Amino acid sequence: MAPSRILAPLCMALCTLIASHALAYEPPRTAGGKVNFSGVWQVLNTANDSLEAQPGRAAQVLRDGPAVPVPVRELVALGATGAIPPSIGVVEGDVIPYRTSALAQREQNRANWITADPEVRCYLPGIPRANYMPHPFKIVHNDDSLFFNYAYAGAVRNVALTDPGPAPLDSWMGQSWTRWEGDTLVIETTGFNDRTWFDRSGNYHSDKLKVIERFTRTSDHTIDYAATIEDADLFTRPWTIRMPLYRRVGRDEIMLQFNCVEYVEEMMYGHLRKEPLD
Repeated sequence: MAPSRILAPLCMALCTLIASHALAYEPPRTAGGKVNFSGVWQVLNTANDSLEAQPGRAAQVLRDGPAVPVPVRELVALGATGAIPPSIGVVEGDVIPYRTSALAQREQNRANWITADPEVRCYLPGIPRANYMPHPFKIVHNDDSLFFNYAYAGAVRNVALTDPGPAPLDSWMGQSWTRWEGDTLVIETTGFNDRTWFDRSGNYHSDKLKVIERFTRTSDHTIDYAATIEDADLFTRPWTIRMPLYRRVGRDEIMLQFNCVEYVEEMMYGHLRKEPLD
């Protein structure tokens, strides 16, 4: 019998087994029957470096070298710790659909990353960036509340359970409210200022930004996370990023706050010393 005639039924049986296992997963639920997303979660990707796919390179910002580009002066001493790993990207369709008029600002952001990226100064990260920074975050969820606590910069989100209407003012983290699509938790966030970035590659937004996030539990230890970005001022159409979130377990299932504000005081205010450090 031809090998293909043997392998085909085996492959079909294996696919059926995998599909039936996925369909059989029953997520934990709250007392009211909704899927419970409580836990400490973190990504295992490099989306914070760049949402789009990119090759590895020597540093976030490069300058012309005698043969190949080399790190700018401020980053040379970091060596390999300042290098950027390659990434397959998390943007559906691969490319962020910027309007032509918006690309120049993105390139300027990239060139000035050392001083322009809000993360460098420990400003609040905004949404969706807070969810894929290289730091854990905790979701506390029951029938009466949905709360996100991020290790980075002490950022928090208290998500409303019904639409509160327009935000009274713009803010770094925006105003979020939640609804359900079956077992998928949907969070809509608006009311942003225009000061956060999506990643270290200078991808940015205006204050017209709207983010629609979808959280779907796929196992006890994974969430399928998707965020659709709407901003007609900068993009020709809505676009979506997608990635898995992984639950931290055992001794790793703990939140240690990364209160980085004090770590940037020298960079931001050191020049004000009576005798500035060399």
